[in-house]
Amino acid sequence: MVDTLIVGGGTAGCVLAARLSEDPNHSVRLVEAGPVSIDAAQLLDATRMPIGPESTVVWRYPVDLAASVVGNIVRGRVIGGSGAINGGYFVRATAADFTAWSKELDGAASWSFDAVLPAYRRLERDHDYGDRPGHGTTGPIPVRRTADPTPLSREFASACAALGLASIPDLNALPGAAPAEGYGPVPCNVEHGRRVDTGTAYLAPALARPNLTVTGAMVVTRIRFDGTRAVGVDYLHEGRAGTLAADHIVLCAGAIESAALLLRSGIGDPRQLRALDIPVLHPAPVGAWFSDHPEIGIEYRSAAALASGAGIPLEYVLELDDVEIRPYAVSFTPYIHRLGVALMRPRSEGVLRLRSADPVDAPLIDFRYLSAATDRIRLREAVTIALEVLHGIPILRAPESIPEPTDAWLHANLATSQHLSGTCRMGGADDERAVVDERCRVHGTTGLSVVDLSVVPVPLSRGPKATTVMIAERVSEYLT
Repeated sequence: MVDTLIVGGGTAGCVLAARLSEDPNHSVRLVEAGPVSIDAAQLLDATRMPIGPESTVVWRYPVDLAASVVGNIVRGRVIGGSGAINGGYFVRATAADFTAWSKELDGAASWSFDAVLPAYRRLERDHDYGDRPGHGTTGPIPVRRTADPTPLSREFASACAALGLASIPDLNALPGAAPAEGYGPVPCNVEHGRRVDTGTAYLAPALARPNLTVTGAMVVTRIRFDGTRAVGVDYLHEGRAGTLAADHIVLCAGAIESAALLLRSGIGDPRQLRALDIPVLHPAPVGAWFSDHPEIGIEYRSAAALASGAGIPLEYVLELDDVEIRPYAVSFTPYIHRLGVALMRPRSEGVLRLRSADPVDAPLIDFRYLSAATDRIRLREAVTIALEVLHGIPILRAPESIPEPTDAWLHANLATSQHLSGTCRMGGADDERAVVDERCRVHGTTGLSVVDLSVVPVPLSRGPKATTVMIAERVSEYLT
């Protein structure tokens, strides 16, 4: 038996494994469904995302984005998780996000911005602003803004400036140290052109520790309990079934798989579990209210001069309160580029539930995007602003103005930012929407925690990578 068994070697799992194993008297085992070692070349190049149909390091899920709008999403299935395959965007959540988070905990200060700032500082090695207040210089994750943006990114920044929008040199600056809205270079976890995920930055340096064991290609199928105490997990590994025992089990499998594992283990809506012949261990709203960032895609043609260069996928963004406008620097079709218009604090909430009790079957994921009228109104406004920016770049062949996009147009151009969170929301024991407490312990059980993007109880105004690392850093203090 080990002291701590971590299920999932993604962004959060690698951080926890490294931090908890710093104590030589604390035994840690990390199990990952994907491979531990692969040809690293496909993961290191920060200008590419290995998520195409040929990729062997992703989970693939069919999803419903909105009424009559279907899609597919991917998640990393490899050490480092989705952080090993994404675009390298590494922007902190805002102070307002943590104010909203604290309200979900009845005003408790444990997840206020001031409370989480030390963890943000501890995780980063900011090469541009490390000497500024609120930043870190010695953390495992390198943070840089592009020093030589592609022509497209430069033209986007110029168009924003021409519209009188403010420049934000450091999107991770402390509250009040930079404009609340404006455009700026994206902080990225990239060094020397290489993507640096937590598998590389945290786990790899810890692998020689005798108290840390890492196993790949191991799929955990359910959690075992003695009464309501978690005592182990069942797994499949290389065609064989087995059981692992542990004093404490931590799910770090991501917002989809952590939720699915709780449901398969009897923690969820009793009516839905019984319909699948799953014995109910504890009633909980697992998967009942998740959040993600809906994104409207605007395609436009660019001249060869702007299309040249190989940058990271997203070098600049425009932040306008609850909207993020993203001029993707990569082209998926020659001379065709995409401007993403993402709603960062949507009112619409999704639902995740099991398709069957079989762990091979992917869960049903219904985003329910645009179901809230306020989301549709805000996205229409944001598209109008995005088109104004595009038309400020004369060399582009931007699409014709869409003065008032209809609901049908929004649905036709709808996509997702793939930032799914909140399937195992944090909250008090009397909160009917909560699955875990403020220390990420699963309500109604002992010896079981969830530590990943599942627990975030509010939509985040920025992409989640940096915040996921922060969550793991912070919770590691509670688990030692």
